Amino acid sequence: MDTADLGLPVDVPSTALFTDRYELTMLQAALRAGTADRRSVFEVFTRRLPEGRRYGVVAGTGRVLDAVENFRFDRDVLDFLAQQRIVDEQTVDWLADYRFRGDIWGYPEGEVYFPGSPIMRVEGTFAEAVLLETVILSILNHDSAVAAAASRMSTAAGDRPLIEMGARRTHELAAVAAARAAYVGGFTTTSDLAAGFRYNIPTVGTSAHAFTLLHDSERDAFIAQVQAHGSDTTLLVDTYDVVEAVRTAVEVAGKDLGAVRIDSGDLLLLAHRVRQQLDELGAKNTRIVVTSDLDEYAIASLAAAPVDAYGVGTQLVTGSGHPTCSMVYKLVARAGSDDPGAPLLPVAKKSMGAKSSVGGCKWAARRVDEHGVAEAEVIGTGEVPGELADHQLLVELVRGGEIVAREPLDAARDRHKAARAGLPLSATQLSRGEPVLPTEYLRARGGS
Repeated sequence: MDTADLGLPVDVPSTALFTDRYELTMLQAALRAGTADRRSVFEVFTRRLPEGRRYGVVAGTGRVLDAVENFRFDRDVLDFLAQQRIVDEQTVDWLADYRFRGDIWGYPEGEVYFPGSPIMRVEGTFAEAVLLETVILSILNHDSAVAAAASRMSTAAGDRPLIEMGARRTHELAAVAAARAAYVGGFTTTSDLAAGFRYNIPTVGTSAHAFTLLHDSERDAFIAQVQAHGSDTTLLVDTYDVVEAVRTAVEVAGKDLGAVRIDSGDLLLLAHRVRQQLDELGAKNTRIVVTSDLDEYAIASLAAAPVDAYGVGTQLVTGSGHPTCSMVYKLVARAGSDDPGAPLLPVAKKSMGAKSSVGGCKWAARRVDEHGVAEAEVIGTGEVPGELADHQLLVELVRGGEIVAREPLDAARDRHKAARAGLPLSATQLSRGEPVLPTEYLRARGGS
């Protein structure tokens, strides 16, 4: 697997250092204590959704699988660990042969989740599973935050397409991941060519104000663009006077002008005025694209405006005010010895306050009503009740260290659309509220 698929520079040999130092110091201590080989189960979950959000969106699963596959300690990495005395020689020798050989289950990409949902479950020895904590959380927290924002924006936009254009508002590698997550959440295209290349997301883009300012007149700029790209191009009409620009655009490109873009001002008012002007000029099929610091609320406010597409940047790639999902990676079960047949014992953090956790290896299912609409997220340990057996959410992702669940990105995109449609209608409300589904816990009889 080429690390370029992760959105990494081609000279990065592995994902092994996308981790926190304490993962390796815990490993060294566990190796010395003789507990490193105990079978363990870690789960990824969040204790709460971002304030006011009704549901979360799982995104980044495909990137996690790539990261796990590329989690290798090559010679340069091992030399660094030894020279910096991060771990001892015994641990360096152990890392030289590291491969994740365990199992991973999780919510499939594009699925929705709620507080407590076991979004991903990592099973293996403590040593091999603990090393994956940071890279898994890094990917899922970022991508799921962007996908959740994208989903809300997609809901607000309705059938109108959304263009991801946030590359210049975030780190260059995060921009590629954000474009991918936005596509899962419902965006249709991206301006980022790296995302288009790595993930086969359709790309779009025409010109900026600089192109207009380069020329001696706005007309010269429009002529140059139309000659280069044809009349179906999108002309930017708010560099100077919008009314004059629209008139000039139609004169230059003709009534078959593809679209005009408005990037500033009162978008609601301008969209109505531009639509009227285009119609009067005979360009009835020319589309109107609006950009300019949009978020889901601004998009919703334009629902009645004659807008054909939205371009979103900053608010999208920053999760529309919630750039992380606060997911955690917690040990929930472990064997009492190194014996491969030793039973798993539930473990949990019992500290005071909101940071406690629920022990035990969990399943998750979504209970639906007689109309097929979701009514609760049910999480439990032990056997799954018969009535929920056909509604389980976790799927097998990795078996014995081998990836078993690769899928096209469009599959995740389609899954999210279906999952969102299966939620109560209140899930689409942009107003602040509680999660649209309650989380219910079922305990195994006679145990945790």
